[in-house]
Amino acid sequence: MLHSNEPLHPDMSLKIVALACVAVCVLGDRRPSYHTPDPYAPPPPRYAPPASYGKEPEHPTSPPKYTYNYGVADDYSGANFGHSESRDGYKTEGSYTVNLPDGRKQTVTYVDNGDGLEAVVTYEGEAQYPEYKPEPKYKPEPKYKPAPVYKPAPAYGAPPSYQ
Repeated sequence: MLHSNEPLHPDMSLKIVALACVAVCVLGDRRPSYHTPDPYAPPPPRYAPPASYGKEPEHPTSPPKYTYNYGVADDYSGANFGHSESRDGYKTEGSYTVNLPDGRKQTVTYVDNGDGLEAVVTYEGEAQYPEYKPEPKYKPEPKYKPAPVYKPAPAYGAPPSYQ
């Protein structure tokens, strides 16, 4: 047992000093604990997330019901097409038409009762493939032919020969 007036054994003093040195080295090797922001991380949001964030989406209680249609008829470009559709619950009906490059009109009529799409494709007209003649349709004719404004250089004879 150790008493306050008895000195430590020399081996024990050396062990305490060695243990203290190891503790200082281990604790002194740690990096500072303050936080540095990552320069490549995205900035934090400047707004609060919506109240529904993370919640299940609310599904409508009534079945969908709508009707729409549109059409395009452009004489300049030749574009002529349209589409119409109506839906009431699981039943969807519609059709669309388009003028094809070969002169026919294609119509697709479709119905879906919730068990799969059934489509009927019909064509109006007969396909026409005119012979291709690669010549320009517009050939401008110059109406104004200006006279030259320069005078031709004088013509000289052959150079003298020095022999």
